[in-house]
Amino acid sequence: MPTERLTTYAKAGGCASKLSPKLLDHVLCGIPKVTNSNVLVGYETADDAGVYRLTPDLALVQTVDFFTPIVDDPYTYGAIAAANALSDVWAMGGVPISSLSLVAFPGKGDMNALKAILTGGAEKMREAGCAILGGHSVNVEEIKFGYSVTGTIHPDKIWKNSGAQAGDVLVFTKRIGTGVVTTALKREIANEAHVQAAVDSMLTLNRAAAEALAGFTVHACTDITGFGLIGHSREMARGSGVTIEIDSASVPLLPGAMEYARLQAKSGGLKNNKEFASPDVDCAADLDEDLVDLLYDPQTSGGLLVSMSGADAARFTGGCVIGRVLPAGEKAIRIR
Repeated sequence: MPTERLTTYAKAGGCASKLSPKLLDHVLCGIPKVTNSNVLVGYETADDAGVYRLTPDLALVQTVDFFTPIVDDPYTYGAIAAANALSDVWAMGGVPISSLSLVAFPGKGDMNALKAILTGGAEKMREAGCAILGGHSVNVEEIKFGYSVTGTIHPDKIWKNSGAQAGDVLVFTKRIGTGVVTTALKREIANEAHVQAAVDSMLTLNRAAAEALAGFTVHACTDITGFGLIGHSREMARGSGVTIEIDSASVPLLPGAMEYARLQAKSGGLKNNKEFASPDVDCAADLDEDLVDLLYDPQTSGGLLVSMSGADAARFTGGCVIGRVLPAGEKAIRIR
């Protein structure tokens, strides 16, 4: 085990925050696009993974994700990183089959800690039935870890984030708040039980939820990660040409999430998400500001957000209804 807190290596903040959405939008718009008829899902709608058709009946789902430590135990950190990377494949309706590890670690660091990180990741990949084929490592001071994951899917059965239909309801399969809880952990103000609840959530694979959803008609799906519930809902709404209404009182929260939001344990990623997405949000004036901020909170290994018919949602037992899909309005998102 390391002699110091693993999260001290996380210079970027207390959660798995991504680059600013505004910055990414600016950069991606200037990247030359390579046209290929076999690319079924690219980066145009900011979907969770890319999909490439190999045959009329088989396509590859490809994704990559890595981040700095969000917990102090190296084994747990590795396992969370694996669960987080795998999630993108399930969010597309695919089945993960292979992965490559991505390691950034100080050459003079504790090799026992590195071994524990790799072991945690490997055991979570084994739980998922996903083979590790190898990987790549670099010698740097700031620790980062994650995976590139490949899955398979039938080309006609892809769940995109851009198929939500007016009249649908929104179902969410986990609770939110991992960002504020892990930020509170880094600031040493977090309750141990609250941290454990967040860790348990992050370690839970989205495999069971995806397998349960396979029996229903999924119009759109995405996993809620670094851009928060609002950011990923915005991508779904804009890609689908609809407005998404979120019932803030129905969004399930992790234990302690509201407490840490009120203590301002809000990461830079949360603030970036809010700055970028809020112009597209119509928010009721009487809502609790800290509750609204939690909807922007960057998540790690978050749940699946699914757009489906009300009849299917009533029969699905793996999540809770947190909103509905409306015809396109002035703003992409409404919070009530």
